[in-house]
Amino acid sequence: MMLTPNLLNLTRLSLCASACAVLVACAAVPEQSTAGQKSAAEIADIMLPKPDANGSYLFWTPEEQLVGYRNIEKIYKTRVIEAGGSPRQLPVSPQRLSVSYEYKGETWNIDTFMKRNNVAGMMVMHKGMVTLEEYRLGYGPGQRWTSFSVGKSISSTLAGVAIKDGYIDSVDDPVTKYLPGLKGSGYDGVSLRQIFNMTSGVKWSEDYADPKSDVGRIRSAVADSDPDAMVSYMSKLPREAEPGTKFSYKTGETHLIGSIVRAATGKHLADYLSEKIWKPYGMEADAYWMLDSVGNEYAGCCISATLRDFARFGLFFLNGAKVGEARVVEDSWIQQATAPSSADKGYGYQWWLTDGPAYYASGIFGQNIWIDPSRDLIIVTQSAYPTATDAASEAAFNGFVEAVTAKYPQ
Repeated sequence: MMLTPNLLNLTRLSLCASACAVLVACAAVPEQSTAGQKSAAEIADIMLPKPDANGSYLFWTPEEQLVGYRNIEKIYKTRVIEAGGSPRQLPVSPQRLSVSYEYKGETWNIDTFMKRNNVAGMMVMHKGMVTLEEYRLGYGPGQRWTSFSVGKSISSTLAGVAIKDGYIDSVDDPVTKYLPGLKGSGYDGVSLRQIFNMTSGVKWSEDYADPKSDVGRIRSAVADSDPDAMVSYMSKLPREAEPGTKFSYKTGETHLIGSIVRAATGKHLADYLSEKIWKPYGMEADAYWMLDSVGNEYAGCCISATLRDFARFGLFFLNGAKVGEARVVEDSWIQQATAPSSADKGYGYQWWLTDGPAYYASGIFGQNIWIDPSRDLIIVTQSAYPTATDAASEAAFNGFVEAVTAKYPQ
């Protein structure tokens, strides 16, 4: 039923100092405190992990992940995505989801899946009602967890909003119309549509295990040939194929989507997201968006928000990207965004596609917003996989999704 993202299988460096052992113990203790004593989470959060030489989180130990993912705003520079004062209620179904299924010769249930897949938070919504909300690993309601590439789907939606608002004329506009710093580069003749579905033909390395890959080095990019650090970095990349003929997953191109939206609207992405979706749709908490070296949001990743607010974003998109009765994107946007390109059947406008009606936002280390319109179903996970694109963990996630969708027939 599903197509697994066409990302690289990677290995990961894992070092564990004695301080990390303390973090493991802290993460395993229930988050309770008495007067004058710090809770396990408070103790762990003092010991924040540090970015590597490239400013990256890709090589954090498992123990550092559990602390770092929920404290991004304390480690990196971020911009607040402000929420409003009236949170959208998420009604709870009287029938809690329960699943028991066979997976690789064993009987799994919700607890098995969360434990084996290092899932910190998970929510399932069916027909607009919460049928499951679970937390583990020292994480809890009201806390934030980073999104990684789940943020790509949010960024592409913001581009759709900018088109609806008249800031961007068409997905068939050349990228250089909005980002003149790319003139004379591999992006000459590339359209916005080809950026959205990652078929620009520009060469890029998305190897999370290699600090010298493009995805590893772009975090340390500085503005030299252009005031926008992302434009400056991407303008130096060579072309390897004709635009529109080859799909190649490129986080850097989602960063360019952010640059396009900023250039067209004159607004910070966090402010625009707050104005158009976060506040009016009723997100319950402020979120944080990680910033690059010149103070622009990394559009390709790294929005830190609560589990419930990521579920609300899934609900927003599933229900037509509407605030009240008003659609904030063009009527055809969702259909366009979840349709494959001519070069790849598994990817739309920054959404992963399946061989059925479902599609999903996906981030490294196990972050997902799974949307199945045919079942009115949303599954959100926030995890800490052992590697960025861990094949075993991804397979287990797919197995869980199959078990859940079997509970909710079309």
